[in-house]
Amino acid sequence: MPTSSSAFRPLRPPRNLTSELITRLTEEITAGNLAPGSRLPTEQEMMANFGVSRTVVREAIAVLRAEGLVETRQGSGAFVSDDPRRRPFRIDPEGLQSLDEVLNVMELRIAVESEAAGLAAQRHSRADLARMDRTISAFRKAIARGDTAVDADYDFHAAIGMATGNTYFSQFLGFLGRFIIPRQTIHVDAEDAESRKAYLQGVLEEHLKIRGAIEAGDVDGARGAMRSHLEHGAERYKHLARSG
Repeated sequence: MPTSSSAFRPLRPPRNLTSELITRLTEEITAGNLAPGSRLPTEQEMMANFGVSRTVVREAIAVLRAEGLVETRQGSGAFVSDDPRRRPFRIDPEGLQSLDEVLNVMELRIAVESEAAGLAAQRHSRADLARMDRTISAFRKAIARGDTAVDADYDFHAAIGMATGNTYFSQFLGFLGRFIIPRQTIHVDAEDAESRKAYLQGVLEEHLKIRGAIEAGDVDGARGAMRSHLEHGAERYKHLARSG
């Protein structure tokens, strides 16, 4: 790989060097400047070209490998994947510190989880309902303690994913993890304890409504209750974005 390319000038120190190297190599791969199957420069070459340490190079290659852009071969080095366009879906948790990104994830959740609730209404078992009940009980206890109830909130949504009988819903929610709960990453400093408790009580009531529709086998009702629940959450954060 030519060292004269403008893409391979030394990196500037202010930003995280590993992140910068990941960004630079990703851009080169996705733009086609590094062809599928081509060998990446050696560690020594990248250290010299980018002006970074061996640790930075290894960390960057590890991330690119995890994202499916690069594969490593024992004794041969790192190579661009044969089809780097087939990258795994991911959401950067650091991006979820932004209200705009939180709202984008909420829109995605509305689409996926509304349908999940409908499927859960069709397919749930007694064990699924018992699992939802445990999360609701945990949510009540968290409110009483003055906690944010993030874990109980996530567990309720995860229980609905399991009740679909479709492992992809569970895997998707598992992939998102607790970052699907906005108050995990966006803190509302202006809210006092009573306001927060009232908000969480409203969330709990919405969970009960969703659970009731699922138990009743009301497919449309379950979809609608989930959509309404998530839209209420999105509206709360849209209000924060406007007022911020």
